[in-house]
Amino acid sequence: MASQTVYVNRKRYAVGLFWQPVSAGFNARNYARSLSRNVDKKLNLYTEYRSMIGLTACKNGARPGMRVAAAAVMGSFSEYTSFLAVFAVDKKFYLVAARNGIILDDRIFDSEDAARSEYVKLSEIPDWGAFFAPGTWGMPRAAERNLADILDGRNNTILHSISRFGAGIVSLILVGAFVLGLGLIFRDSIIQAMSPRPQVAELNPELVAEYKRQIEESSKQLDEQFEIEKTLPPEPIVMPYELLPDVAARAAQCYQAIGFVMQPIAGWNQVYATCGETHVVAEFVRSFGTVGEFYTAASGLMPGAFVTEVDADTIRVRATLPALDVFASQDERDPDTVVRDITTAFQGINTNVDTQIVVDTLTNGVDTAYVNVVEIGAESKLVPMQFMKIFDEFGGVYLMQASWDVRSRSWNYEVIVYAK
Repeated sequence: MASQTVYVNRKRYAVGLFWQPVSAGFNARNYARSLSRNVDKKLNLYTEYRSMIGLTACKNGARPGMRVAAAAVMGSFSEYTSFLAVFAVDKKFYLVAARNGIILDDRIFDSEDAARSEYVKLSEIPDWGAFFAPGTWGMPRAAERNLADILDGRNNTILHSISRFGAGIVSLILVGAFVLGLGLIFRDSIIQAMSPRPQVAELNPELVAEYKRQIEESSKQLDEQFEIEKTLPPEPIVMPYELLPDVAARAAQCYQAIGFVMQPIAGWNQVYATCGETHVVAEFVRSFGTVGEFYTAASGLMPGAFVTEVDADTIRVRATLPALDVFASQDERDPDTVVRDITTAFQGINTNVDTQIVVDTLTNGVDTAYVNVVEIGAESKLVPMQFMKIFDEFGGVYLMQASWDVRSRSWNYEVIVYAK
């Protein structure tokens, strides 16, 4: 069995985990144990990341406490809900793919041809937010990233043993060491505590009575507070379509934000820019300029933007989007009708569109609500203000992401519609 680990930045990371989404309320260890029994009983290690459980095995070279590479990559690419990435590492090739915040694939390849073949196959799935691949592959729209720059140690998602026996032994050792340390530190206090004490009868009866009264009063207050908290109703569920920005204002915001970070800087080529829900991000690749010149130009052209050096030849600029006024909006049609009408609208302008229907589950711990969501993905030459006019006849519309690709000189859009 080949090792399912990579060694980066003097740390070893686990790769090639089996990932599975988890519903809210499940105990991670118990769910991992049940999942391993149904998939492969040799999967004896697990990790919990966001709403997912990842499984692997000691036979793959993984160990409890080892960091998880896919979680670190997800954390570094937090501005993308979907991405496809391949990194060259240790003469191998590591592939990570995420769709809508869920890890779809997490694999290490010994063969470059096998890694490239899998990358090409996955890239045919529409609506990726970003692509990353080795520069020698020459993949369209793909930027090259160094795995060592991504696995920087900020994400501490680690592996745990599914079996409670191993964890219990470690806990027992730690507790024993802790108790022994306390004994050495508080030895005099313990000896004093074990020595004979005066009986209550020898104490001042008035002080004893006052002490008991205070204890009873504190207990009563705690009981009353618990009863109040117990009877408080849960917070109402806030439906996502109750907090939507104006469609035209959101489109204009993304267009202006991308224009803000995609400033022409001598010696640096623009690659792409993405307007997400909270930030706009742009990437530049060096042609003949210097990093110092970029910082000098950016400070004047993009005041308030945050500049990150991905590597010596790649720079990423990020700026925070201002908050927009929100209001309630929901389409009155059922999801199937919305899909049909959206398809018709895009056919009217001879533009391909990808749609799918999902159901989001919301809960406040007591009540549960379900929301029908139509997800739309499309590539277009239309700027955001023009593109979003396609949805003028729909309610509950939200532009999740707009991306400008310099090479293809086209826009990629992710839009959702909240249906009845």
